Amino acid sequence: MSLSLLAETTEPVWDAPEWYPVLFDSPKNIAGSVFFWLTIAIVLALALCALLLKGDFRKKFFRIALIGAIAYAVIVGITMLVLSLLEDGIATLLFVPLVIAIAVLGGCAIALVIRRTRPVLIVAACLSGAAVIAALVCMGVYYGQNIDADGYYNSEETGAQVNQIVLYTSSIVLLAVIVILGFVFDKGKRGFDSKSIAYAAVCIAMSFALSYIRIVKLPQGGSITVASLLPLMIYSYMFGTKKGVFAGLVYGVLQAVQDPWIIHPAQFLLDYPVAFSGIGVAGMFAHTKKLEKLPQVQFALGAVVGSVLRFAAHILSGVFAFSAYAIDKGMNTWIYSLAYNSFVFADIAIAIAVGVIVFSSKAFMKQVRKFSAPAKAEPAAESAVQEAETPAPEAPVSGTAAADPAPVAAAPAHTMSGSPDKKE
Repeated sequence: MSLSLLAETTEPVWDAPEWYPVLFDSPKNIAGSVFFWLTIAIVLALALCALLLKGDFRKKFFRIALIGAIAYAVIVGITMLVLSLLEDGIATLLFVPLVIAIAVLGGCAIALVIRRTRPVLIVAACLSGAAVIAALVCMGVYYGQNIDADGYYNSEETGAQVNQIVLYTSSIVLLAVIVILGFVFDKGKRGFDSKSIAYAAVCIAMSFALSYIRIVKLPQGGSITVASLLPLMIYSYMFGTKKGVFAGLVYGVLQAVQDPWIIHPAQFLLDYPVAFSGIGVAGMFAHTKKLEKLPQVQFALGAVVGSVLRFAAHILSGVFAFSAYAIDKGMNTWIYSLAYNSFVFADIAIAIAVGVIVFSSKAFMKQVRKFSAPAKAEPAAESAVQEAETPAPEAPVSGTAAADPAPVAAAPAHTMSGSPDKKE
């Protein structure tokens, strides 16, 4: 059954997957096809220029290309979102609270960039939490009004059921696992600063725009895109898994607006914030010393782990929220969910392939290491500098020469107990 926050219908739909590169049956799909081929052409042109240019010309080119890529991402994202809303319509009870939640999250991020103090942080956290909770409550109301007794998702005749308890439990447990992984593989104490927030906004925007550049869209939600998750994974590699998980969570909320398939608040959590926060652990091997000379492997391994976490979230949602689909096909719910959600690995395979090429660039890795490599050395450096700036106790001066039978060597003005370049 096709049900989204952009479509109020409750009629079963079993359409074949849509192949977007050659889909021209509506303004939205025409725009999607044009953006698909235009993106491919731009990427090839940028790659050719990067190979031909050298030295300072290449540096200037990369700066201009980055600005151009951000502008292009904004244009694609806004254009496709507007066309989607005009073409599919809006389910007000779901759409408006989500948009408000996204606006609150964005406003709080801007406030933290302008003034990052403890009171501002507390207020931002409270407002963000309240906005998300309000959106979940609205989803719960929508479920009670439109889904609970519809006779399809919950049906005594067919045995289909939306298992709310398992959905909530799965959401909490899986999110806890992702958060724990984020802290285990990112032990840095530095929180968000203006630079990390700005980069998060850019990477989220680029992933959001690329998610519209689809190769194929599946009938019950989900799509294979042109490396849409790559910017998020690069962000996690650069700034750490803790920030990566948070960026993925925000991106998941945006995905609920862009490609909605929502019937229950817990199912929303699993399929969107939880699933995409799992992508945030992609940078978990960024500081693995044994793979220090193989950044491509560091990236690929983290991407695989992130995709497995996303896959797990979608499977649990498919089994405990969308069992009606499997029953309609006469299949076991677990087998159906495993098969349907395997698109995750096709999507991530494209992102890994492109990512390996990107991480093979020495110029790119030089820029990335400016953010990722110093993370572990920084605490030691700060400690050493503070110790160096603290003067040693002065030698006592006696009143008479007889009191000092032997000359005392002058103490050094400063001491250093460690090297600021020492890495753990």
